[in-house]
Amino acid sequence: QLELVESGGGSVQAGGSLRLSCAASRFPMDYYAIGWFRQVPGKKREGVSCISRSGDSANYADSVKGRFTISRDNAKKKVYLQMNGLKPEDTAVYYCAAGRGETELPPVEELYDYWGQGIQVTVSS
Repeated sequence: QLELVESGGGSVQAGGSLRLSCAASRFPMDYYAIGWFRQVPGKKREGVSCISRSGDSANYADSVKGRFTISRDNAKKKVYLQMNGLKPEDTAVYYCAAGRGETELPPVEELYDYWGQGIQVTVSS
């Protein structure tokens, strides 16, 4: 069973940057498309971005396009989410998730088989 662990979260002021990492263990990561989701209390989990198995293609939520960049290093079994120009509305718990598929997956939770425990990102104004 694939295990995913997020790191790199924390607190930052608006306009700042953070880079989240998602590390995989127990199984090769390159069998899976990897996505990032986020959730604030009382709201449904929202898909942020997903990258294909090879890393050649990705999708982004409209709310983060032009500010966030997803990438992966399959040799290191890691996926990254570079977040620039952060806004207070980006505050959430961020999760990485793995789903089977050659290409990037839509932001639908049911398509993802494995999830990390989540990490807090807080952006202050």
